[in-house]
Amino acid sequence: MLELATLGLLQGESLHGYRLKQKLELFMSGCISVNYGSIYPLLRRLEQKGLIYIVKEKEGKKGSLRKIYNITDKGRERWKEKMMEHPHESWVHARSRFMIKFFFFSYLEPEERIKLLENRIIKCHLRLEDRELKELPTDSYQSSAWERCCSVIQDEINWLNRQIKLEGKLISR
Repeated sequence: MLELATLGLLQGESLHGYRLKQKLELFMSGCISVNYGSIYPLLRRLEQKGLIYIVKEKEGKKGSLRKIYNITDKGRERWKEKMMEHPHESWVHARSRFMIKFFFFSYLEPEERIKLLENRIIKCHLRLEDRELKELPTDSYQSSAWERCCSVIQDEINWLNRQIKLEGKLISR
């Protein structure tokens, strides 16, 4: 998810590692956690793979050089692959991955956005069906938590359906 988010942010603007980390924390802290121990090795790997490149090196506040990164065409292709893939993963990771993808929807075509929205709706319905098949808890707190979880999923389905309608309007223009 960190690779997807990093490549997505670099599509919007060139960034140095510290600023990239700040933006990741600001916009995606509910989905992923970022630390310096993961961001700088990731930037090196992405550069080695030819997915990003150093635009320039600029002197930072403390006199050290800051590498400013931008995305390559190959990086954009990789980002698109990551956006359109549907990995088999836990419900929690799938929700986080979808929200990261949604954050970057403006870089996709309406048809691609609809495809991702429809896939998410399917996952939500499967999650609700999975809950319906299981035995409901008898403990009042557990039961209340269970109901809340189902309510959140249903709310997400409603929101996704509204997003699909908006995308449909964009296509019909």
